[in-house]
Amino acid sequence: MPREIDYIIPEEHSGIKIFTFLKYRQGFSTKLIRTLKNVPQGIQLNGSHARTTELLKTSDRLTVTIPDSSGLIEPGEAELDIIYEDDDVILINKSPFMAMHPTHNHQGDTLANALASYLAGKGRACVFRAVGRLDKGTAGIVVCALNPLAACKLSGKVKKTYYAVVKGVPALSGTADVPIYRPDPGKTLRACSYEKGTEPAVTHWETLESKDGCSLIKLRLETGRTHQIRVHMAYTGHPLAGDNMYGDFLPEIGHQLLFCGECEFEHPVTGETMRFTAKPPAEFEDLGFTDFFA
Repeated sequence: MPREIDYIIPEEHSGIKIFTFLKYRQGFSTKLIRTLKNVPQGIQLNGSHARTTELLKTSDRLTVTIPDSSGLIEPGEAELDIIYEDDDVILINKSPFMAMHPTHNHQGDTLANALASYLAGKGRACVFRAVGRLDKGTAGIVVCALNPLAACKLSGKVKKTYYAVVKGVPALSGTADVPIYRPDPGKTLRACSYEKGTEPAVTHWETLESKDGCSLIKLRLETGRTHQIRVHMAYTGHPLAGDNMYGDFLPEIGHQLLFCGECEFEHPVTGETMRFTAKPPAEFEDLGFTDFFA
């Protein structure tokens, strides 16, 4: 279903053009505004079709109707752990065994396919708009925008906190500030190098608990590079448990023990501060790390 949003114009925005209000006060992209101009009833002022050059007055009702995008993802049945959902965003606690979107290795069994199936059941098309991605093998919160406005306003604005189990006992806190690069362009493997690195990357960690030769750490990122946490922690000498690509610690787990456990963002329409937490994969509890999770 199309997303309809009403704005009641406050006094401080009286006298400005609709285009200015949408782009500079509400964060609409120029592309989205152009799309709305070409949609019947896409932009209405006090119930009538409006041009973006029209001036707003105090107490005007500006209505924007964002159409559903064409469904580009094939639905695929899979269970979803939905944390939160409204007309603009949906948050899912992704399994570590689920890939994000279709590739040559994954067709029909990804988060994108499962979300397409879920939304189709509600009569909605699905263009997969994940705000950030998690590697296959990484679990936790994925924020998906349900329309172009939400995607535009959330891009780069979601603050995430990660947790991981690593080999050994790292310093109580630390920062890896080392550029990342791809040694072989044909492979996904990354490496760290001050000389060869092409992508600046900064990872901060805090050690929460250590036991039996491994530690639970909490991480925050300043950048969002592919494999950043995994390659940075391996570079420090503390590879992630289960991560066979960057280490050989507890390989029997079968996937890296890394998950996005917390996130925070401003709602793209209401402006409300939203905070969410997720339950970690069972392997964290299997290793005895339970005290830091609700």
